[in-house]
Amino acid sequence: MRSAKLYRYELPMDSGVILRDERLKQREGFIIELNRDGEVGMGEVAPLPGFSIETMDEVYSQLVERLAFWQQTGEFDLENLYPSVAFGLSMAQLEIEKQLPQIGSYQAAPLCSGDPDELIPKLDAMTGEKVAKIKVGLYEPIRDGMLVSLFLESIPDLTLRLDANRAWTAEKAQQFAKKIAPSLRGRIAFIEEPCQSPGDSFSFAIDTGIAIAWDETLQHAIRKDDFKLEDLNGAKAVVIKPTLIGSIASCIELIESAKSLGIKAVISSSIESSLGLTQLARFAHWQLPDEVPGLDTVGLFAQQLEIPWPGCELPVVKLAEQSLIWQS
Repeated sequence: MRSAKLYRYELPMDSGVILRDERLKQREGFIIELNRDGEVGMGEVAPLPGFSIETMDEVYSQLVERLAFWQQTGEFDLENLYPSVAFGLSMAQLEIEKQLPQIGSYQAAPLCSGDPDELIPKLDAMTGEKVAKIKVGLYEPIRDGMLVSLFLESIPDLTLRLDANRAWTAEKAQQFAKKIAPSLRGRIAFIEEPCQSPGDSFSFAIDTGIAIAWDETLQHAIRKDDFKLEDLNGAKAVVIKPTLIGSIASCIELIESAKSLGIKAVISSSIESSLGLTQLARFAHWQLPDEVPGLDTVGLFAQQLEIPWPGCELPVVKLAEQSLIWQS
């Protein structure tokens, strides 16, 4: 006996969340719920505004078609899907097949800004590498460089991951680097996409000795039929955001390719709800148990959904309170 439900959720966000110069007041997405002889599998499909290539309406059409196919046949067809749809369906499939381990990597790299003293308690609670993340590119590059330098000087065992979202020209990226002493640059694990042009990012890494990671460049490249990870030059790491990449199988293939090339792979959030975020934590621990994932985004929400993030005190709303828009 098989049945499928599709919910649409709307969760209010913290008032300070800005994506690509647009304030994100609420997060919208779909939750898939599969039921097979009492076994349940769930998956989240939530295109990220300004980053995903697909819209909510386009996602809905594909979901209804594929869920109806599964309900009739018991099989999944994950070919030729939008990335967020492939991710959500494959996650629901993993859950219902009992292939996604329960244990998760909930020790996410904390997002930080402003005062190093506020970060220290979070780092003290971490086991292993003390790693945190700073968003750069929102302000002047000189200010960003001074802030990064302050954190590295204040906390000697800290390693930083930086995310610029292609905010800088080559000149501005150099202004940023000049504010960080060469002796501190080795403790920058990587900076995601510092420049508007991937070529400029590559040159920045060579000129400054600051490691870079591919994020948007990876998302664009993987859509090509002849994609090979080794063709993306110059990066020390790749940031894998499954909502923007595709199916779990595609993500695992990327992880294996990165390992074979000696490139760090990091599982990262696309601001999924707590339901999807906890699944990503389980996926990260399964595939990259020694790597701290970039999943510290639940605090951007005003509410959690169905499954709480461990230690998060935000109120939890039930999936049953969201809109049930399709079932079979």
